[in-house]
Amino acid sequence: MTKNEHRPGGMSEQRQRRIRLEISREAARLFWEQGVAATTGEQIAAAVGLSVRTLWRYFRNKGSCVEPVLAQDGEEFVALLRRWPRDVSLEDHLVEWAKNRTKDSDQQSFDEAVIKMTVLAEKEPDLRTAWLMTNDQIERALVDIIADRLRRSPDDLEVRLHAAAATAVVRVISEDVSAALMAGADPTSLGNTLRQMARAVHTATGGAVGDPVDP
Repeated sequence: MTKNEHRPGGMSEQRQRRIRLEISREAARLFWEQGVAATTGEQIAAAVGLSVRTLWRYFRNKGSCVEPVLAQDGEEFVALLRRWPRDVSLEDHLVEWAKNRTKDSDQQSFDEAVIKMTVLAEKEPDLRTAWLMTNDQIERALVDIIADRLRRSPDDLEVRLHAAAATAVVRVISEDVSAALMAGADPTSLGNTLRQMARAVHTATGGAVGDPVDP
């Protein structure tokens, strides 16, 4: 290892996360351009100036390299739901977020790496694993969010079922939107997607999740 290479040990967690995300974005780029099978660990490592040995200190295998990109997107979505006011519907909350987001020029574009990996995960088993792991983390977070909203225990079976149903809605719509965008759809034509997502969550949970609740 050269003196300029990053060492996982002895550095802050924030720095490690930043390096993992940098690797993840380069891996996503290579996977999209070349395919997963044609992309080697050596190529991913070289793209970020690491040795292959160091790369495998950060990731257990090639497919797992995309996990940070997908996980960051999942964490941002969960953070959005954690800010959901009790007296506001899910539909209104998502639409208001989208409105504010488009006012910020730095946030107007979709994250291409996430979109591409979501599409590629449809036919690449290793990437599918990473995608499903991300959705599993969303589901676990939704259990607590829904439990708090309904004032019930996170261990309540119905709460867990609602979280599973809501996560399935988010996953399917995310896959559909990603495929549409990569097929050339105009992002502005997808403006009703968040409304559709909120309404589908409401339907999938039998009306339990999505409406305003008592403060």
